[in-house]
Amino acid sequence: MTISGAPVLLLGGAGLPAWIWDATREALAPAHETVVASRPHGRTPSLADYVDAALASAPWDRFAVVAHSSGGVVGSELARRAPDRVSVLVGVCAVVPAAGGSFVSSMPFPQRHLLSLAMRVAGTRPPDGAIRRGVAAGLDDATAERIVSEFVPESPALYRDRVGTAPLRLPVGYVTTTQDRELSPALQRRLADNLGTPRQRSLATGHLPMLEDATELANAVTALLDERRSQLS
Repeated sequence: MTISGAPVLLLGGAGLPAWIWDATREALAPAHETVVASRPHGRTPSLADYVDAALASAPWDRFAVVAHSSGGVVGSELARRAPDRVSVLVGVCAVVPAAGGSFVSSMPFPQRHLLSLAMRVAGTRPPDGAIRRGVAAGLDDATAERIVSEFVPESPALYRDRVGTAPLRLPVGYVTTTQDRELSPALQRRLADNLGTPRQRSLATGHLPMLEDATELANAVTALLDERRSQLS
């Protein structure tokens, strides 16, 4: 198959398996080659290790990044670390810290303090009920249970390590999920502001649009990438 559009590296949110992207990859396939980024190995990888693992997953010289949820932390740092390779960054209900910030610092008060306390006490895997009510809200029961059963804890560094202070000098876009119980639409809009982008789309889904409406997510991503191409042509 001829790939007419930019190849896309997909960065998933914390704890989530690669298969969540399957339907979206299929929807993107007519125009975009895709790869799901790998996570780093080892017991306590740093944010830099997450970035290195994602970069090593991309088989292309230059590519777009679509980053979901906490993948926005990795994606934004990847764009800083490899500006010669990342052509565009699109966040999907993504946590994009301000320059010099972290996932934790991006959360509103008092949530940031509660999150830090929870990680110290219980680690980075939320209780099953919290996953069902938040990340998996909007999914059918079978899919939600699969998300819960396959959810894996991440390194605390993913949440605590700070991104660089250099500005993001590349085209950016953001997809907001308006029925999201994990990251409120208001918080998402603030996080999109950290990207400094007027190029936004919204989907009437929860936190996992790639499972609720993969076709519309693919359409939103494609539209944002097409806007970039038209601006550069």
